[in-house]
Amino acid sequence: MKEENINEQQRNRQYNEYVKQVAPKASCLANCVKAFITGGLICTLGQIFIAVYMENGMSKEDAALWTTLSLVLLSVILTGFNIYPLITTWGGAGSLVPITGFANSVAAPAIEYKKEGQVFGIGCKIFTIAGPVILYGILTSWVAGLLYMLVQWGAGR
Repeated sequence: MKEENINEQQRNRQYNEYVKQVAPKASCLANCVKAFITGGLICTLGQIFIAVYMENGMSKEDAALWTTLSLVLLSVILTGFNIYPLITTWGGAGSLVPITGFANSVAAPAIEYKKEGQVFGIGCKIFTIAGPVILYGILTSWVAGLLYMLVQWGAGR
């Protein structure tokens, strides 16, 4: 029993050494710069959409709504053509944090699992990635609203 534990510990150490040798060394600064560039380009594209929509007579609010829809549509199309994953591989969080990343997180499982059918494929798996984001986003907003209500209630006394 004791010998098995020692052997397992040796295997774990050997495996960890192997992982250190073959795993790519990530540069935090380079990843941050790539994320900044990618996120900045997505935001610039959004500003271009807003300018074009407003130039064509839309109000600022309507232009913002149509920009959101346009960015989501573009993200889904790029995901369908397997281009958005390449952007994500290079840009990291810069492509995942904006709304385009959220659209990608919904579209990618739908595309991946469509061969399993509408119900058991797409229906069951579409929110595999986005589900936790939705869940914790709603939970956090509920808690923030509750805290706001309690502060307002306390201030009114």
